[in-house]
Amino acid sequence: MDMQKALRQQQNEINDYALYTAMAHRQKEEHNKKVFEEIAAEEKTHYEFWRDITGKSLKPNRLLVGWYILLATLFGTSFALKLAEKREEDAEAFYKSLFDSYPQAREIYAQEMKHEEELIDMLHDKKLLYAGAIVLGMNDALVELTGTLSGIALAFDKSMVVGVTGAIMGIAASLSMAGSSYLEAKESPVEGITAGVYAAYTGVSYIITTLFLVLPFFLVDSIKVALASMFAAAFIAIVLYNFYISVAKDQSFYRRTAQMFVITFGVALISFAIGYVVKHYFGIEI
Repeated sequence: MDMQKALRQQQNEINDYALYTAMAHRQKEEHNKKVFEEIAAEEKTHYEFWRDITGKSLKPNRLLVGWYILLATLFGTSFALKLAEKREEDAEAFYKSLFDSYPQAREIYAQEMKHEEELIDMLHDKKLLYAGAIVLGMNDALVELTGTLSGIALAFDKSMVVGVTGAIMGIAASLSMAGSSYLEAKESPVEGITAGVYAAYTGVSYIITTLFLVLPFFLVDSIKVALASMFAAAFIAIVLYNFYISVAKDQSFYRRTAQMFVITFGVALISFAIGYVVKHYFGIEI
């Protein structure tokens, strides 16, 4: 047996024990708390299995556990735990290789496979419930603002003017989107979702995306540099958001990202062309 792999797996198991124990303490629902406690207890037996093999005692990596707790606080329990569970993919193959030599490895493997199913059935993450509102606000801001800023950047020569115009339009649009989201949530209620909170998620995600996109126009005087920076910001926003959704909802990262790229940058290209026509054929310059 590869002792280095064994030690890494032993460390992973004691880290998971500490993580699920901490998660259990954070739970308000008794059922969820019990599930976390059961998983934590199993992770501890997995650690003990490896301790008997390696002959070494290890302590949890408190920094790593704290990192996952922070992710759970900021982005929801589903995202944090599913990201943590992705570390188990390599472990599954390692456990399989031990079936003949260590019969207990088969039981541990079955328990590890069951953990993810239990977590999926258990978790009703409010942050994930409101993911649709974040999608609505962020998608609309990316598509509308990259298109709008691309168009007016060609019509206007001053970077600051483009930034101010984009910010005003973005904030006004965010209020409109929040209002529409509120009415939508009221007319089509979903269990666990509050209309006001849904509207707030939509509006805030729209405003944050707007500020993210217009910031370059306030920082640099060159329209070309500002536009390039805006597209870079849009690229980063799309990648980060789709990574979050792909982990939290087990969806295809590449397919979702490709779709958003095509829509966002396609609209921006069309708007860019319109701005070019306005500038060169109508002679509008500010």
